[in-house]
Amino acid sequence: MNKKPFYITTTLPYVNTEPHIGFAMEIIRADIIARVKKLAGHEVFFNTGTDEHGVKIYQKAFHFNEDTQAFVDRYVIKFRELKDVLGLSDDIHFIRTTDRHHTKAAQEFWRRCDANGFIYKKLYKTKYCPGCELEITDTELENGHCFIHPTTELILIDEENYFFRFSAFQKQLLDLYLENPLFVIPDFRLNEIKVFVGRGLEDFSISRLATKMPWGIPVPNDSAHVMYVWFDALINYVSTVGWPDDEIAGKKSAGAFKKWWVETGGVVQYCGKDNLRQQSAMWQAMLMAAGLPPSHTIVINGFITGEGGLKMSKSLGNTVDPVEIVKEYGTDALRYYVARGLSPFGDSPFTMEKFKEGYNAHLANGIGNLTSRILKMAETNEVWIDTGKIQDSRSKIQEKNTKGPVDWVEFDKKLAGFEINKVCDEIWERIMKSDKYIAENAPFKLIKENRVKGEKAVKYLLEELWLIANLLTPILPNTSETIKKLIIDKKTPVQPLFARK
Repeated sequence: MNKKPFYITTTLPYVNTEPHIGFAMEIIRADIIARVKKLAGHEVFFNTGTDEHGVKIYQKAFHFNEDTQAFVDRYVIKFRELKDVLGLSDDIHFIRTTDRHHTKAAQEFWRRCDANGFIYKKLYKTKYCPGCELEITDTELENGHCFIHPTTELILIDEENYFFRFSAFQKQLLDLYLENPLFVIPDFRLNEIKVFVGRGLEDFSISRLATKMPWGIPVPNDSAHVMYVWFDALINYVSTVGWPDDEIAGKKSAGAFKKWWVETGGVVQYCGKDNLRQQSAMWQAMLMAAGLPPSHTIVINGFITGEGGLKMSKSLGNTVDPVEIVKEYGTDALRYYVARGLSPFGDSPFTMEKFKEGYNAHLANGIGNLTSRILKMAETNEVWIDTGKIQDSRSKIQEKNTKGPVDWVEFDKKLAGFEINKVCDEIWERIMKSDKYIAENAPFKLIKENRVKGEKAVKYLLEELWLIANLLTPILPNTSETIKKLIIDKKTPVQPLFARK
């Protein structure tokens, strides 16, 4: 049976600072979903990249007395390096909003919205948060500041801008949410956006005067304005899959947009809770205005917070550098903590103490220790298994070419709600079950007393370890491959998979 292609994307982080732990969480989770979909037989397009326009970046480059393009080129390298640092899929696609094709797509998107009557020009005054890159109403302020960026000074805007007729899409958006109750996950975030849209929508500015803020994509037919960063950046989700070129007859890329955006069973967009409005309302209205289909699912992560529930920020000195964590603990240690140790949708406090505690308990003393014990028993007693003939009696007979004794279609179904932590819990239950089996049956002693029963016990544990290694494939890819290779090569680890810290 042919399966629908699957498209998943992260948001695009700004390149005005180093990669942070919140984005690492988002992209690792998206990577796990992408890997599972591939294992389940889907063709997958996995997108990420960098958002490189807007006032925050322009100001940061100015602060360093650096050409803005040179500044973003320098910072983009740090985000590209996340592929290796975080163990991301080899075929991940990386888009930059300064790419020539994206610029062309953004301008065509503007033209279509304009031709359809959803763009106009007016004078306006507003408060603007550079941190959010959004207009802020008085009801969204705490002590005169944006509650998400309490240390960022607001900018007062008083100028003529182009506006998007967001107000025209209230009914269409509410209908979209009604027709697709899983459009936003989790459900309490869907309820939030329903309330927001239900209160009525205000048109929003989509341009800035180039004389004040020149770093952006020029507005078609009006060089005095550049596109507002959110309008430009959101379009990456379609420009990255070939739009609008593949709508033009005769182009070699014809069909890419149709395949990945129109016919797909996916178009899953991961984002943080501060992106709820932009991704599930503003972007969907923009797609409607351009005559394009909506997204399929918006998955909303909570924040990673510091001690006391405070949002991480450099000004508070409570940020965590994912690159430094990987240097000390390894890639799979961070992937494990993101997958299992953090809430899938709520806010999660992060401290190095909690991270180290989870690392020692579940990696060093968990899968790492279990692997060493089983392989040591196997090597000492020269008892091994033929991994090519293993079939897990609790799963379906596998189709030809399936990698390992895992029913990936069923595994994929378990992730329909994007609760990766629950799947991890099941895997670690198997790990604990094997530890318990060793404690209760002492196969290292049994094999000396009864060779037949002892070999059977060791083989059972090897088969369980092989299954666990396969189950870990999308979550801890490096660990999974290491364990499988050790079993195939009939070796014990030269050093612990996860050394205690």
